[in-house]
Amino acid sequence: MLGVTAQTQTETLDHSMSTASSSRGQFTVHRAEDRGHADHGWLDTHHSFSFAGWHAPDRMHFGAMRVLNDDVVAGGGGFGMHPHDNMEIVSIPTVGALEHQDSMGNASVIRTGDVQIMSAGTGVRHSEFNHSASEDVAFFQVWIYPNEQDLEPRYDQEPYALQSSGVTCIVSPNGAQGVSIHQNSWFFMGQLEAGEKLSQSLHGRGQGLYVMVLEGDASVHGQPLERRDAIGVWDVEAVEIEANSGCSLLLIEVPMHW
Repeated sequence: MLGVTAQTQTETLDHSMSTASSSRGQFTVHRAEDRGHADHGWLDTHHSFSFAGWHAPDRMHFGAMRVLNDDVVAGGGGFGMHPHDNMEIVSIPTVGALEHQDSMGNASVIRTGDVQIMSAGTGVRHSEFNHSASEDVAFFQVWIYPNEQDLEPRYDQEPYALQSSGVTCIVSPNGAQGVSIHQNSWFFMGQLEAGEKLSQSLHGRGQGLYVMVLEGDASVHGQPLERRDAIGVWDVEAVEIEANSGCSLLLIEVPMHW
């Protein structure tokens, strides 16, 4: 992907985010229209956190999550070979399919309904291209700081099946659900019907939950969110979610300090 590396961003980690607090913990709301945006023709991308040409000192990260990019790549387009290190990189296609190749010898197609992780560790090069010559591919790419530096690079890819209602875990620390990540982090994809409520428990103190509404609208931690709005919540045991209409969600739990 374009833009930043672990090394160039380490010194900025303390410039995290503007926050609000309540008797139920702390939270920050990120509206869809406030994200960074770039349209390169072959790539239409939105950044939830400071990335590439969009420098946002108050949006450097949420806990151990450094990047959340919402990418649409036109048919035949893609990212040529480029390097990464010391980052857990998760890709989640939502429309179409993505071709992956890397310096570890992996070559695969990641389709909608798959989740992919590449642990860059000591260093790896990879490319990502739209598998179709004519149709768009849309995907989320998330970068998580690992809990250990200079690990051996690793690749994994797994399919997942969404529940008709509720959340499905697609990334977990030990890989018991979805793919394995080198961090105390869990990813969930969710679908809720209008009026349905969900209490999402966190895995212990020091954890935070970032929730993005992919489609539809919902109230999360008492905050109304529409399509592509997001909220980060921490210092709580659980986050309350209520669907105001049929909606789909991406939930990412990370440690706030690591």
